[in-house]
Amino acid sequence: MTSSRWSEPSANDKTKGGTQMELSACIVVYNGAGEAIRAAQTVLDCTRRYPLTLYLVDNASPDGSGQQLTAAAKDGTLRTVPGQTVQVLCRLENGGFGTGHNTVLSLLHSRVHFILNPDVIIHDDILPQMAQWLLDHPGVVMATPQLYFPDGRIQNLPRRKPTPWLLLARQLAPRFGGVMQKADEHYTMQDEDLTIPRPIEFCTGSFAAIRTDVFKTIGGFDPEYFMYVEDADLTQRALRQGLVYLLPQFTATHAWHRDPMRDAGKFKMQLKSMGRYFKKWGIGKGNV
Repeated sequence: MTSSRWSEPSANDKTKGGTQMELSACIVVYNGAGEAIRAAQTVLDCTRRYPLTLYLVDNASPDGSGQQLTAAAKDGTLRTVPGQTVQVLCRLENGGFGTGHNTVLSLLHSRVHFILNPDVIIHDDILPQMAQWLLDHPGVVMATPQLYFPDGRIQNLPRRKPTPWLLLARQLAPRFGGVMQKADEHYTMQDEDLTIPRPIEFCTGSFAAIRTDVFKTIGGFDPEYFMYVEDADLTQRALRQGLVYLLPQFTATHAWHRDPMRDAGKFKMQLKSMGRYFKKWGIGKGNV
């Protein structure tokens, strides 16, 4: 673990109520520590307006990522400035994406917490800006920025509440087009104006900002999901506390490596997760 002392904040570093803003962020890693270290450094480089605790959770990676993350935090590979703390937590078993993020739940004391993928790259002070936007809009409890592929293509990640039909269309649209393509475009809200902030019903776990008190109130992620749609489930529980928004004025780069349809094991896992999701939340459409 590496940490540095926080210097006295200026007047500009305080929220409207006069309370010091504190941020936290968590990146869960399973193999590929190098990519996570690069992502973490962009978070540190671009988040200097408010105190930040960055958690790196290794999910029992067999490639030695835990040791690499620990070394990077200790030897200065991950460069911090006053007000920034990096904590590396190494799990003894891989409990899945959500469980990895829940590892830090009891440690959080921030105002706003960020859930980040290890393949997300930050280019500016998006974390402080998103946090301030959330605090300026009391009815909103969770938000996501507009994400882009490294080549500049937009990622259609804001979505409506999943239904079995929409998830089927999502998988089959690239192959069959037509009605499947139209349904997928509806699911990913491409039939809406996504150039302005607006409510959504599925906030991607690749990059999400959530009020820390809300994240704790709802108990973090449901640990029964190992992978897939755990972020959809988290969104539904957050919606019981307030609104969830897309904030397209804030942007970041997301490599987005996964492709479950090409891996039978991952596809089976996805089906299991969808079964749990629909059992909890029903098969009906949402309100957006």
